[in-house]
Amino acid sequence: MENQFFVDSEYLSPEALAKKHQIETDPSTRKNHMEYLPGMEKIESDVCKNVMEQMNSFDYSKYTEKDVKAALEHETCTIEDFKALLSPAAEACLEQMAQRARHETSKHFGNTVYLFTPLYIANYCENYCVYCGFNCYNHINRMKLSMEQIEKEMKVISGSGMEEILILTGESRVQSNIDYIGEACKLARKYFRMVGLEIYPVNTDEYKYLHECGADYVTVFQETYNTEKYEQLHLLGHKRVWPYRFDAQERALMGGMRGVAFSALLGLSDFRKDALASALHVYYLQRKYPHAEMSLSCPRLRPIINNDKINPLDVHEKQLCQIICAYRIFLPFVGITVSSRESAQFRNGIVKIAATKVSAGVSTGIGDHESKYSGKESGEAQGDEQFEIDDNRSLDKMYKDIADEGLQPVLNDYLYV
Repeated sequence: MENQFFVDSEYLSPEALAKKHQIETDPSTRKNHMEYLPGMEKIESDVCKNVMEQMNSFDYSKYTEKDVKAALEHETCTIEDFKALLSPAAEACLEQMAQRARHETSKHFGNTVYLFTPLYIANYCENYCVYCGFNCYNHINRMKLSMEQIEKEMKVISGSGMEEILILTGESRVQSNIDYIGEACKLARKYFRMVGLEIYPVNTDEYKYLHECGADYVTVFQETYNTEKYEQLHLLGHKRVWPYRFDAQERALMGGMRGVAFSALLGLSDFRKDALASALHVYYLQRKYPHAEMSLSCPRLRPIINNDKINPLDVHEKQLCQIICAYRIFLPFVGITVSSRESAQFRNGIVKIAATKVSAGVSTGIGDHESKYSGKESGEAQGDEQFEIDDNRSLDKMYKDIADEGLQPVLNDYLYV
C-alpha cells in the first residue's frame, strides 16, 4: 500500500511529513480522482450520469414560495417539486413541510422508530481525508480488535437488548481485509438479527462474500457529490477515486445485499446540491432494483481529534430539518437515519416528523463498549474516536424517551424464516 509506511507509526516520519506537505500544496502530485486504480471493478450503469446531470443543473435560487406551495399540494412529489422543497424559498414553508412529512411517515411507517448501534472494530486508515479523525496523517491511538475482542464487545451490546448492529472500520485493506470483516460478520450473526456494514467500498464478488458471511446491508457515504470539492478534500488513498465510491451501493446490490444506505456529509460542500444528489442516487437505483431496501442518512460535520474547528458549512438545524422533511416527501418509502452526531433535543423532535431510525448507546472509539455499558473502565487499550458525538444516551434511555414521545421503539424489523 502506497502510504502504509507511516499509517502504523506513532509519529510521522520526516518522509511522511514531506509527502503530506507535497500533496497538500502541489495538486499535480495527486492521482486523478476520476481514474480507477488497479483492482477496482467498473460496472456499466447510467445512474451516475442521471444524478450528476440533475445536480449540475440545479439552480435553487429560481424557486419561489409559490413553487414550494404548489409542490406540497401535489399527491406525488416529482423531481422538480423536490428541488423546490430544497430551495431557500422553502424555509418559509417549513411548518407545512413538516406536516406533510409527518403524514407520509405515519402512512408508511406508522409510529415506529428503529434502534441500532455502531461497533467500530478498527480505526486504521490509508486515506487522507482532511475532515476525518481517522485520516492516515492524524496522530491518534490506532487499534484493531481481535476476534476475541470483537465477540466480547458484541456480547456486551447484545446483552443490552440491541438486535441490530452496524460494523465499521477505518478504510484500510491491509489492516481490515475482507476476511477479517467477514469473520466479524459471522460473529455478529450469532448475536444480532440485523448486521450492517460501513467499510471501504469493495467489488461485487467481495460484497457477495460478506453477504454470505452474514451482512444484510451496506452503508456508504459519498461525502460530497461535487467532484471538484471531493478532489480537494480527499488527497490520498483509494477513497480519492470518486466514481468507484459512487457505484458502491449498486455493486453491493449486485452482490446480493438486501439493502443499501446513502449519504452526503452535509457541510462539506453546497448542502442543497448534495442533498439533491443523495436522494436522486436512491431514486434512480430504486427503479433499477425495486426489491432492495434503501435508506438515507443525514449527518453533518462534527469536530475531530486535533481539529475542533470543523463545523458544518451553513447547515444549521433548521436547514437539516428542511432536508429531512424534503427527503420524506420525495421518497416516502425510504428509511431515514439521524445519528448521534445530532443533539438529543433535535432527534427527539425529528423522529416525530420524518426520521425512522436512530442510533443508541453509541461510541465511535475502538474497544470501549464494555466501559460505556458497565460504567467501569475495562483496563484494556482503546483506539481513538472518529468524531465527537452529541447525543450520548444509552439504549434504555433512548428507548424510554422515544416511548415517552408516544412512539413505538423497535429493535428489529426483519425476521428470517
